[in-house]
This record gives sequence, structure tokens and C-alpha cells, in this order.
Amino acid sequence: MDASITLFDWQEGGLAAVDGREVAETALLAADSFLVDDGAVLAVGLHHSRFGQTAREQGFADRAGLDAFWATALEAIPRTGRWFPRFELVTVREAPRLRFRLRSAPELSDSVVLSTARSDPRTARHLKGPDIDALGRLRQDAQRVGAQEPVLLDDGKVSDGATTALLWWRGNTLFTPPLALPRVDSVAARTVRGVAAALGAPVDEEAVSPAELEGCVVWAVNALHGIRAVTAWVNGPRLALDASRTTAWRARLSALARPL
Repeated sequence: MDASITLFDWQEGGLAAVDGREVAETALLAADSFLVDDGAVLAVGLHHSRFGQTAREQGFADRAGLDAFWATALEAIPRTGRWFPRFELVTVREAPRLRFRLRSAPELSDSVVLSTARSDPRTARHLKGPDIDALGRLRQDAQRVGAQEPVLLDDGKVSDGATTALLWWRGNTLFTPPLALPRVDSVAARTVRGVAAALGAPVDEEAVSPAELEGCVVWAVNALHGIRAVTAWVNGPRLALDASRTTAWRARLSALARPL
């Protein structure tokens, strides 16, 4: 497949290139992305499951078709270089359509600066896809104050990031926001919790305001960057850093990547 063609629709059991000049109105119902580094990916099965569950919640009932689309799109990803493909369920002229974007990975980083979002624009908090554009605008707001990632609050408590899940350490215990909060089930955060369980590190839930994270080591995790150390929180708590722990856990996470 020509890697210069980046957008494909699932049609008649195969991927068909989409004309970049298409102007039909589309709506994004479900989306899933992950880093592919020289053909290796972390927890691709969990991404597949999450995408399928989201698609079903959005009314897409053709499970066999979705599985065939997923498998065909995986085969289309080059096995060299870094890629950040996106699997989508969209509506085109109100009809559902599976769509695949082959994208080069952006520059990766191991640290990030946070800010607190002024509002929460999400309309489907537990689904990945419908709110991507609105969350992108929140990220633009964060960039204007010197941050890269806005933190969403639920009744004043830390819930999620626009593109990341948040975790923090108190001593040797790893904390997550309450799992019952309505938010996207982060594959990266779930995998980090699995690493903690394998190492015997305690994992707990905690409802906290940003101010209550004063002095904590905070991580922002997602499927693109893996674990990133939060080095600062604009107009927020002062945070601690633990470079040795962060480096070690980044390596453990990377070691779990498997060939497509």
C-alpha cells in the first residue's frame, strides 16, 4: 500500500483511498489510536476491544465487519518507522462508515506541563471519539498559558486529561482518580496498573482537587507517549519529580510492546 495515501474507507471488504477533496459532512462516533514503533505496539488487543465496545454503543452492530476492518488496517501499517494510526467510526451523510488514518507519529516527549481546564466540554465522557475536537480546543487554551495538557475536573476533583490519564504517587502507592468517574478507559493507565500489580506496588483510588496533589509525583500517561513526568502545573500545585522511578517504569512499559 502506498504510504503517501493516508485516509481510507472500509468498502466491500477492503480499504479504499478517500479523495482528500471530499467535503461531505462527517461526525466522529468512535476513535482509537496507538503508537507503532518499528512494527511493535503496546496492548493492541485492549485498543481493539475498546474501539469495538465504543462502536457498539454508538449503534454499529456488524462485529464481523469491524473485526475484518481492524485486521486489514493493522496489515496496512508499515513495519518500519514510527506511526500513530487512527481507527474511526464516522457518519458520512448520516450513514455509518469505518475509516482508517495512517499517520506518522508526532515528536515524542517524556515530560509535560499541565493546566486546569476552565470547563468540561465532553458530551460522552466514557467514549473515545465524539469529544476529540472539543478537547483539542481545550489543549489550545492550555498552550496559550504555557501548558501542553489541560486537566478536567469532576465536581472540583481531578478526573482526566484531554489526551492523557493522570496517575500519582504517595510514597510507594500509585493512585488513580476514582475508577467510577465517567471517563475514557485509558489503555495506557490500565497497563501501568498492571505493571504495578506485577511488581507488588499498591494501587489505590483517590478523589483529590489539584491543590491536594501538592508535593506528589504525577504522571500523565497515554498510548502515544507512554509515561510522561508532569514537571509543572500552571497556577496549580507544586509537584515533585522522581526521575529514576519514571525512567524505570517507562522502560518496563516499553518492554511490553509486541510485534503487530
